[in-house]
Amino acid sequence: MSRIGNRILTVPAGVEINISENNTVTIKGPKGQLTQQFSPLIKIEVQGTELTTTRANEVKHTKQLHGTTNSLLQGMLTGVSDGFKIELEIIGVGYKANLAGSILNLALGFSHPITFAIPQGITIEVPKPTQVLVSGISKQLVGEVAAKIRAYKKPEPYKGKGIKYKNEHIIRKEGKAAGK
Repeated sequence: MSRIGNRILTVPAGVEINISENNTVTIKGPKGQLTQQFSPLIKIEVQGTELTTTRANEVKHTKQLHGTTNSLLQGMLTGVSDGFKIELEIIGVGYKANLAGSILNLALGFSHPITFAIPQGITIEVPKPTQVLVSGISKQLVGEVAAKIRAYKKPEPYKGKGIKYKNEHIIRKEGKAAGK
C-alpha cells in the first residue's frame, strides 16, 4: 500500500487544474503555469478542492509510479501557488557573486571568473556578495540550478571554503599534525 500515493492533495485557492485525455496535467496559479505528462497507469481526478491519484493494478512498477505521481503533483501545486527557494552561501576570502542582467558572475579563487547563464523560469537574487537566492515555480529546475552553481566550488573539508546550501553541515577534517 502506497501511503504517499493515497494522499489526498488540497488544491490551493486561485489554482486551476486541467487534465487532458493522454494524462497531461496543466496547473495554473498566481505564480505561473506548469505542464507535465504522467503514466496512463495512474488515474488523476479532481473533485472540488481535492486531487486524488489511483493506480490501475497492483504491479510493483505501477505502485512506484503511484507515489511518484502524487509527489510530483504536490510539487506542481506548491510551485504555482507559493514557489520554491534555495539559499546558497559563499564562504572564502575573495569569493563573491554578482548579477549582471541574466548572467551570474562568480569569483571563486580560480584564475578566471565563472559566468552562469540563468535559465528561463528561474530568478536569481544576490542580496549580499556572499549570498545567492535561487527561486522559481519548478521544484526540479530550482534544485538543478542550485546544484549546478554549488558544483563550481563544493565546500572543502578543511576550512569549509566554497559554495554550500544555507543549512548544510560540512564535516570538517583535522589538518596536519605538527611535530609528529
